[in-house]
Amino acid sequence: MPIVQIDLLEGRTLDQKRLLVEKVTQAITESTGAPPESISIIIRDMLKENYAKAGKLASDK
Repeated sequence: MPIVQIDLLEGRTLDQKRLLVEKVTQAITESTGAPPESISIIIRDMLKENYAKAGKLASDK
Protein backbone atom coordinates (compact mmCIF):
# COMPACT_ATOMS: atom_id res chain seq x y z
CA MET A 1 0.00 0.00 0.00
CA PRO A 2 2.29 2.80 -1.19
CA ILE A 3 1.43 6.30 0.03
CA VAL A 4 3.08 9.19 -1.79
CA GLN A 5 3.10 12.78 -0.59
CA ILE A 6 3.91 15.53 -3.07
CA ASP A 7 4.48 19.13 -2.01
CA LEU A 8 4.07 21.66 -4.81
CA LEU A 9 4.15 25.41 -4.94
CA GLU A 10 0.72 26.75 -5.77
CA GLY A 11 -0.15 27.40 -9.39
CA ARG A 12 -0.52 23.98 -11.04
CA THR A 13 -3.73 23.40 -12.97
CA LEU A 14 -6.14 20.57 -12.27
CA ASP A 15 -5.12 18.96 -15.57
CA GLN A 16 -1.44 19.09 -14.56
CA LYS A 17 -2.28 17.41 -11.25
CA ARG A 18 -4.32 14.73 -13.03
CA LEU A 19 -1.37 13.95 -15.30
CA LEU A 20 1.02 13.95 -12.33
CA VAL A 21 -0.96 11.40 -10.32
CA GLU A 22 -1.44 9.24 -13.41
CA LYS A 23 2.30 9.17 -14.16
CA VAL A 24 3.34 8.68 -10.52
CA THR A 25 0.88 5.82 -10.13
CA GLN A 26 2.19 4.24 -13.33
CA ALA A 27 5.81 4.55 -12.17
CA ILE A 28 5.07 2.97 -8.80
CA THR A 29 3.10 0.15 -10.41
CA GLU A 30 5.89 -0.57 -12.88
CA SER A 31 8.71 -0.39 -10.33
CA THR A 32 7.10 -2.19 -7.37
CA GLY A 33 4.35 -4.31 -8.87
CA ALA A 34 1.78 -2.67 -6.59
CA PRO A 35 -1.68 -2.57 -8.16
CA PRO A 36 -2.91 0.95 -8.99
CA GLU A 37 -5.86 0.64 -6.61
CA SER A 38 -3.47 0.22 -3.67
CA ILE A 39 -1.57 3.47 -4.38
CA SER A 40 -2.56 6.66 -2.56
CA ILE A 41 -1.21 10.08 -3.48
CA ILE A 42 -1.52 13.23 -1.37
CA ILE A 43 -0.83 16.55 -3.10
CA ARG A 44 -0.21 19.55 -0.87
CA ASP A 45 -0.20 22.98 -2.49
CA MET A 46 2.02 25.45 -0.67
CA LEU A 47 1.65 29.17 -0.82
CA LYS A 48 4.77 30.70 -2.32
CA GLU A 49 5.12 32.77 0.83
CA ASN A 50 5.56 29.53 2.82
CA TYR A 51 8.60 28.26 0.89
CA ALA A 52 12.10 29.65 0.76
CA LYS A 53 15.33 28.64 -0.91
CA ALA A 54 18.75 30.21 -0.48
CA GLY A 55 17.34 32.73 1.97
CA LYS A 56 14.64 34.04 -0.36
CA LEU A 57 10.90 33.44 -0.23
CA ALA A 58 9.49 32.03 -3.45
CA SER A 59 6.90 34.80 -3.37
CA ASP A 60 9.70 37.39 -3.63
CA LYS A 61 11.04 36.03 -6.90
